[in-house]
Amino acid sequence: MQSSVELNLFIGPAVPVPAPRSVIDALRRVEVQIGSGDTPSGFQLTFSLSKRSPLQTLFLLTGGSSIPIVRVVIMVSMGAKAEVVMDGVMTHHEIQPGGAGGTSSLIVRGKDLTALMDFIEFNGLPYPAMPPALRVLTILAKYAAFGMVPMVIPSVVEDLPIPIERIPTQQGSDLTYVSQLASEVGYVFYIDPLPVPGTSRAYWGPEIKVGPPQPALNTDMDAFTNVESLSFRFDKETKEMPVVFIQDRVTRAPIPIPIPDITPMNPPLGLVPPLPPKLRYLNDTARLSPLGAVMQGMAYASQHSDAVTGEGSLNVSRYGRILKARQLVGVRGAGAAFDGLYYVKNVSHQIERGEYRQNFSLARNGLLSTLPRVHV
Repeated sequence: MQSSVELNLFIGPAVPVPAPRSVIDALRRVEVQIGSGDTPSGFQLTFSLSKRSPLQTLFLLTGGSSIPIVRVVIMVSMGAKAEVVMDGVMTHHEIQPGGAGGTSSLIVRGKDLTALMDFIEFNGLPYPAMPPALRVLTILAKYAAFGMVPMVIPSVVEDLPIPIERIPTQQGSDLTYVSQLASEVGYVFYIDPLPVPGTSRAYWGPEIKVGPPQPALNTDMDAFTNVESLSFRFDKETKEMPVVFIQDRVTRAPIPIPIPDITPMNPPLGLVPPLPPKLRYLNDTARLSPLGAVMQGMAYASQHSDAVTGEGSLNVSRYGRILKARQLVGVRGAGAAFDGLYYVKNVSHQIERGEYRQNFSLARNGLLSTLPRVHV
């Protein structure tokens, strides 16, 4: 099924507005990178640049003006459905002169809204009697003006510091501190754009590998094929089983406990997972509480459980929708060993006039599908 694609670009300080027609006409290529977990996302815009182009003022002069932040929202519409694929800020401008009298190019690069949280360091800022989840909510409240909606999931074990004993203080920027708090409890932090331009969701919680899957990626299925390429790799050496240590209160002796990679948030997507070829001893967990040590072990096991990976590309018009990262997707036609559900780890978008392609990477813990069929 072929679907028409329309690109919309919003630019402005704090609250972006639709870009002028002259800017849209000069736009030649859009690239967007989206990663899973706490991997930062970014974008690149390539424009044709003439000497009298308004882009000279719109982009280049912002570096020295009183406007500290120029925000960019990239939205793609397919039929009646619109998706925001990037909400970020500009960080870098570059001009490439045209050769042999050709048109010059203006390349604008940027990062997602996590870049806003990395500008200023707040070393020593205290958070008395506040567990990690409440500290994260307090930090994210500063960015409500940018349309950032927090989604914070308290951890299984909440460390509530007693002020007369200790007061937690922030070290580094907001992004550094929020990411540190996430890693301490085995969580991830990232910002996802919402369907309404100028709004986004700041997620702090466990990496979730459950939910309704996206329509299947079909390979080697003749007329039903909707990917341009798709290959898989099985490597059991990437699988590791973490061993955490819990200290006995009486003898002070560390007790090793192996942690499996199967949890309610990380269910098995492959029916036959390989045995872990090696153990990884997390010695630092001995200083944590038992629940805290288990949480870190579960997070490590989830990050090192994928023995099957896939790489591919697709034409969005052929696929009929935009493939999203951090969600599940089905695969058909790859053979019994590799068919089934996968977690979409990374997605990149390449948009040019008349062409919209995506590259993607998939992952799961083992061979063979856990389902008799996948969503088409």
